[in-house]
This record gives sequence, structure tokens and C-alpha cells, in this order.
Amino acid sequence: MSTSIPGSATGLVSDNLFDCAMQCLACNDPLAKCDLTHRTAAALRAGDLCLDSLHPPETVDIPGRPQRPRLVAPRELPRRRPGTREGRISLLHALAHIEFNAINLAWDAVYRFRGLPEEFYRDWSRVADEEARHFRLLCERLNDFDATYGDLDAHDGLWEMACKTAHDALVRMALVPRVLEARGLDVTPGIMERVREAGDLKTVHVLEIILRDEIGHVQIGTRWFRYLCAQRGLEAEATFGELLRQYMKGRVKRPFHYQAREQAGFNAREMDYLERLASAGK
Repeated sequence: MSTSIPGSATGLVSDNLFDCAMQCLACNDPLAKCDLTHRTAAALRAGDLCLDSLHPPETVDIPGRPQRPRLVAPRELPRRRPGTREGRISLLHALAHIEFNAINLAWDAVYRFRGLPEEFYRDWSRVADEEARHFRLLCERLNDFDATYGDLDAHDGLWEMACKTAHDALVRMALVPRVLEARGLDVTPGIMERVREAGDLKTVHVLEIILRDEIGHVQIGTRWFRYLCAQRGLEAEATFGELLRQYMKGRVKRPFHYQAREQAGFNAREMDYLERLASAGK
């Protein structure tokens, strides 16, 4: 397969968005993945990529990723205490891993789910672009502590859910952006406060950028979840509650950041579903 558009300096595999999404998804090198992501998103914004679905999507069991970090069960990871230097390195590394996975998740949504409105692909390409920017910011902050992405272990929970939801865009939109990624909306303000107490205002600034953007990303998940429910004649809130019970029993935890979730499109009935599931999982 060619590695660039003939006669192009972009480094993109073709002028087809789905081919370029797979190229981003398959790239093993984190910084090269970020570069390809920025180029693909820019090319789509410029109108240089077509959305012709020439071939059905292939199964992506494992996305492109480096040999390190080593992936382990979540229970094997140490608790992060942002008040210490080592704790902030651990925190930044964990967040960088989340953002790296989020790049893959966004491109997988673009690549996997065909036949949707053009705006769906523009939305998730923009998300991938912003997640790549977040990853770079966190890596730069890690470098300030003489650490790099891959130095510590990590877990693979986000991609595992991507595999479980690969069969249906509606299920993906409900559970990945609106449950797993939305967890960041809940916990980031508390993390920011502890980091601020430690006097690390540079990291606080990075987290402020990420929280602002992530509200928009979860909102995109909300928009397309409700669109898909409407297309299928499903009641969105009841469908969300049923998917929570089916896939997330025992995995939904408090606290919930109500203001951020409201900005991201959650309503009172959906928050009630989350509260009840969190209570049942105690």
C-alpha cells in the first residue's frame, strides 16, 4: 500500500477519509499518529478528502500503539497521589494514555460506522484532532518531569469497550463518550484542585484545556446517540438506561459533575439512571 497521496506532501495514504482514518488508527508511533491525525483533520476541513465508502470496514482488534506502556489489569496500577512529584508523573502518564486511546477511539468511529451524515465524520475527526493535541500537551508536561509516555504501566479498558461496541454506532455513542469518557468530566475538577494545592499550576492549565474540550466531545456523543435513537424510533432516555444496565453494571461510580454533564447534554432522567446504577454497584 502506498504511504502517501501521489504527488502530495501530506503523508496521507489517499484522498479518501476512511483510508486516512485507518492509516491514523494503524500507526504505532504516538507522535506520528498525532501528526497524521492533524493532517487528516486539516485535509477534511479543507475539502481535500472524499467520503466515498469503497470498501467495508475491516475488524480492528488491536489499534496501532507502541510496545510500551505495558498493559495490565486496572487493579495492578498504583493509586495516584498528585501531591507528590511521583504522583503527578503517574497521573500525567495515566491521562496521556487515556488521550492516546481517545485518538484511536475517535478514528475508529470515523472508520467503522458508515452511511451516516457527513457531519458525523467531521465531528469525530475534530475530536481526534483535539485528543491528539491533548496527548501532546500531557507528553510535554511529562517531559518537564524527565518522564515520557511508556515509562509506566497502563490498562486497556477504553479500547476493550470499543471492541464490545464495534457492532453498533448507537451502542458506541451511548457507552464510550457518554459513560467512559464522561467519567473525566466527573473526576477532573477534583484532580485539578489537588494539583493546584500542590502548586503545580502548569498542570492545572493543561487540565483546564482538556476539561473544556472534553465537555464538547461528550456533547458530540450525546448528539449522535440521540440522532441514531430517533432514526430507529427509539426513546433515547430509556435506551440509555437499558444499555447502562446491559453493559455497565457495577462499573458506574460517583461522584458525578452535574454541571459539566448538563453542558454535555445529559438530562435529569439520564442522571437518575446513572445515580441508581452507582447505588446498585456499591
